Amino acid sequence: MDFLFAQSQPVQSSGILSFLPFLLIMVILYFFMLRPQAKKQKEKQAMISNLNKGDKVITMGGIIGTVSGFKEKGKIITLKVDNNTTLTFNRSAIAGLSGKISDEDLG
Repeated sequence: MDFLFAQSQPVQSSGILSFLPFLLIMVILYFFMLRPQAKKQKEKQAMISNLNKGDKVITMGGIIGTVSGFKEKGKIITLKVDNNTTLTFNRSAIAGLSGKISDEDLG
């Protein structure tokens, strides 16, 4: 009879074992989603801060032009789009260098 009663008693598990699946999911989320996104964002920020006059860039709107100058302490970029056309953009509107841009960066 004692054998039947021994099986019906609840087993006490430690608290850390119950959180182990949750912790594992968070680690996987960090390494596969958050870390690559942060790395990509740092690379883009470095590219934008290292823009020079003469670089061929593409904006978020898809306009391709050559950097012809900077205004307001480098916050605004002047792009030469055509022989008679220059446009001014905020630095954050630059998606990337013209040869190194993908469709994901535009959207």
